[in-house]
Amino acid sequence: MIDKLTQRRSIRKYTEEAIPEEKLKTVLKAGLLSPTSKNLHPWEFLVVQDRKLLGELADCREMGADMLKGAAAAVIVMADTQINDVWIEDCSIAMSNMHLTAADEGVGSCWIQVRNRNSKKAGVTTEQFIKEMFDIGEKYAVEAILSLGMPAKERGPVVLDEKLWEKVHYGKF
Repeated sequence: MIDKLTQRRSIRKYTEEAIPEEKLKTVLKAGLLSPTSKNLHPWEFLVVQDRKLLGELADCREMGADMLKGAAAAVIVMADTQINDVWIEDCSIAMSNMHLTAADEGVGSCWIQVRNRNSKKAGVTTEQFIKEMFDIGEKYAVEAILSLGMPAKERGPVVLDEKLWEKVHYGKF
């Protein structure tokens, strides 16, 4: 597992190649298998593969979403906030599982934060932008988007910075 964690990198540049359907399904399966509080599964996943829509979706953030213009797909992760009060955590676990699984499948991915962000459209939050674009109901909150595509280039593994061990505390802070 540690080897897989070091191999996972945020990928923002993709080839024109489509993601093989089986690989996309495996990524989605990782999200569906994610643990949730009380096993309530508040999340919903909206898969976007239309290149024109992906290009428009890139405007959902002031910055940090332009990779969607070259992506083969995106998974919008949202939750029914009426199901439980820890939907943010449940969505984050699903995002992490899909992110790691994409890397394991050789698919590039990048987490695009939605909550508490603004779109390129003046006075419109990222969440409002997405909800309007895809006609998402009021009871849903959008947590994040996972951009997906076949990597344009390979990135080396992450090397653990030994100074990070200073962030580990035993017994008391």
